[in-house]
Amino acid sequence: MNLFDRFRLDGKRAFVTGGSRGLGREMALALAEAGADIVLVGRGGESLSETAGAIEGLGRRADSLEADLGDPTACEACCVRAWEEFGPIDILVNNVGGRRENVKTEEMPLETWQQLVDLNLTSVFLCTKRIGGEMIRRGVGGRIINIASVNAMVVGRGIAGRHYEACKAAVVQFTRATAVDWAEHRITCNVICPGGFMTEPNVRWSELHPEVIANFRQQVPLGDFGQPEDLGPLAVYLASDASRYMTGATLVIDGGYSLW
Repeated sequence: MNLFDRFRLDGKRAFVTGGSRGLGREMALALAEAGADIVLVGRGGESLSETAGAIEGLGRRADSLEADLGDPTACEACCVRAWEEFGPIDILVNNVGGRRENVKTEEMPLETWQQLVDLNLTSVFLCTKRIGGEMIRRGVGGRIINIASVNAMVVGRGIAGRHYEACKAAVVQFTRATAVDWAEHRITCNVICPGGFMTEPNVRWSELHPEVIANFRQQVPLGDFGQPEDLGPLAVYLASDASRYMTGATLVIDGGYSLW
């Protein structure tokens, strides 16, 4: 087997949450280009259809499920349906999440906090429990890739909504713990911590809070935000046999933002 063959995903199927846009879309496309079939999960039917069409244009199968994974009941039901209708699943990418609220801790309602914790953390647990649990029962191993954030390690400047830092830090440690627990099942669990990427939410932030975006850009040693497609190759690596001996790792891709 040559070097690049180790990155191939032919015959594999990936379940990508938040896969219809932004970082999720680019990771789904990269996995498909490497040979995987994709099960996409997202809230918007139109964006799901567009991304599914792009995947099929690469010659891969794309199945779509519309669900709000911030609702724990809907999240668990979606995972069960995905395995029953489209399984088996070899690769789980827990990507869905977001800050969404710029609300100070002393002003944030408990209800809002809980909703955002469910979106950013509970969804990771439930998808891991359901999809990863089926990987265990299937007995042939698997790959779990969790998407956290550089804010798991450093606090966001000039912005509130600290549910995000709390949840993303928890995702990192949950990944490490699961990696230990499931190593005997040949399931690797790794976490990617992106820095600033010019996704749709950040485009909106740049319109609503341009000073936050400008300040962030000044703090990046490489001088700018990343582009969503920059994340695709890293996802392929973690999903493939090329990373078979890596588990419990935290990979930071942030242009150097967290170095100072």
